[in-house]
Amino acid sequence: MIDAGHSLILIAVMSVITIALRVLPFLVFTKNTPKAVMYLGDVLPYSIIAMLVVYCLKNVDVLSGSHGIPEAVSVLLVILLHKWRHNTLLSILVGTICYMLLIRLWF
Repeated sequence: MIDAGHSLILIAVMSVITIALRVLPFLVFTKNTPKAVMYLGDVLPYSIIAMLVVYCLKNVDVLSGSHGIPEAVSVLLVILLHKWRHNTLLSILVGTICYMLLIRLWF
């Protein structure tokens, strides 16, 4: 069994490594950032979001159950809210809350 002190040391080490990995690119590429890194910085956020959307919607069955209505309403809400406010975190948070409320209270 792992005691609390050991757990805190593990969490501290993992936190330091995570922060170091996130700071490392800024230290390595202080002046001349390679074009490949700049390209990945532009493209990866959109591709990751697209992958998450596909992953979240891959098991939606429109022929049974709620027919994908909660998912469709939540996705539409996220799109509209993001177009209006341009705030990714707000859009995802409101979409998630909407989906959870729909599947728990309505469907």
